[in-house]
Amino acid sequence: MKKILVIEDDKDIIELVRYNLEKEGFQISSAQDGVLGLAQAKKSPPDLLILDLMLPNLPGLEICRELRRERNQKRIPILMLTARGEESDRVVGLEMGADDYVTKPFSPRELVARVKALFRRGDDKPEEKETAIEIRGLVIDPKSYRVSLHGEIITMSTLEFRLLYFFATHPDRVYARDRLLDLIWGTERFVTPRSVDVYIRRLREKIEADPQKPVFLKTVRGAGYLFESREK
Repeated sequence: MKKILVIEDDKDIIELVRYNLEKEGFQISSAQDGVLGLAQAKKSPPDLLILDLMLPNLPGLEICRELRRERNQKRIPILMLTARGEESDRVVGLEMGADDYVTKPFSPRELVARVKALFRRGDDKPEEKETAIEIRGLVIDPKSYRVSLHGEIITMSTLEFRLLYFFATHPDRVYARDRLLDLIWGTERFVTPRSVDVYIRRLREKIEADPQKPVFLKTVRGAGYLFESREK
């Protein structure tokens, strides 16, 4: 049974989420305080985290940032709950490491659909026969979901890894943002093309010596992105 932790300060929302997800066979635990929720996530890592941005004592963005730093929690799918409708708030959440978002008020059916979609993405892992790729000191191992650059391990979320691995296995080809959404997020995606920009930025910050002058992940203006396999 998949375990889901809900960190949300509104009791009514917690019960709404609990009722609808337990009907789908998920095991739900909850916390109404940011500090307590982070401690609970670290002590007993869930299979998925539903996280409100506005929390007492510790905001959701800080929880998201902290979990992405931890080796044991870095791959936990994170679904943000927020009352804020502005795109900038959603982008900041994705930049901190969240995988998807739901804006309040939300439909329980939509929430359930997004939770199931996140679990499907996590289960869609590379086959065992796939071997590690090494390109100019960048090593990407699909069996362990591990990335290193010149021997130094780089921490990545599952979606970050999947996007990087896709680029590395399809080098020197330009992919538009909508095409990447179809290939990486799938047909049941809920994120927007802007999310691709966020993930590219995050990857560049992790694998590029100078994210402003990338040597791996290049932007092709008006077309999309490509992974350059040859040093120029």
